[in-house]
Amino acid sequence: MTIFEAIIQGLIQGATEFLPVSSSGHLALFQHFTGVTGDEAVFTTISLHIGTLIAVFIAFREKIGILIREAFAMLKDIFTGKFSFKTDTGNRRMILMIVLSILPLFPFYIFRDFFTAVSSDSDIVAEGICFLYTSVILTLGDRAARKNAEKGGGKTSGETTPLDALIIGFFQGVALLPGVSRSGSTISAGMLSGLKREDAVEYSFILGIPVILAGALSELLDIGSADLAFEPVPLLIGMAVAAVSGYFAIGLIKWLIKSDKFSIFAVYTFILGLAVIGAGVYEHITGTAIIF
Repeated sequence: MTIFEAIIQGLIQGATEFLPVSSSGHLALFQHFTGVTGDEAVFTTISLHIGTLIAVFIAFREKIGILIREAFAMLKDIFTGKFSFKTDTGNRRMILMIVLSILPLFPFYIFRDFFTAVSSDSDIVAEGICFLYTSVILTLGDRAARKNAEKGGGKTSGETTPLDALIIGFFQGVALLPGVSRSGSTISAGMLSGLKREDAVEYSFILGIPVILAGALSELLDIGSADLAFEPVPLLIGMAVAAVSGYFAIGLIKWLIKSDKFSIFAVYTFILGLAVIGAGVYEHITGTAIIF
């Protein structure tokens, strides 16, 4: 991988990890059309995910700091017998709901070989269909948010119920498919569950920290024994670019949410899905892969 390719992939990962358009789907398309496959593609993706995690920590540093302190206080209460669900604060409740949102991922983990196969195969029609699915859930989430606003604004992240958390977690599990946006799925699921737009975004991005980290570690262990040959400089540059572009992407999504322009992503993923399906069908008919 050249430095130029690392920069491009870093920009793609940083922007699309947080914009609800699917980072895995866009990276899969880039790697498909540039011929990057196998363990090299997986290791590159892991490195870029670390870059986007850095962006989340910087953008939400105050909230994350509060949640970390609250988590330690909660553990202290548990070990001293003072813990009670009835006296939990909004931040403490958010921590518990995030843990609950992670649980639905375990059943999906059983089928991780299927998700990996879809992501690494040479057929991009599946990615196109997943982009169309993303468009549908973004549309539904946006409509729900508008109805919530009409009724008074909706719930805060600290008012998330166990059912809300499980629904968000289920949608997150489906987002293991390339072309299905994790942020788009969880933000939309949050809005469908009655959360305010801004709180759905906050919940989604903070929920992504343990999920992205666990996914990266799992993939790293899977290829740990592989004989990889890679240049550290392009990877580090890609990580840095992913972190910077990710930080600005978070700011952009916050602005778009407040300005009620979230539906633009539904239009984008719909058009992209049709285009990708068209390219995939062309490859099937001609038997020739499109490589740039």
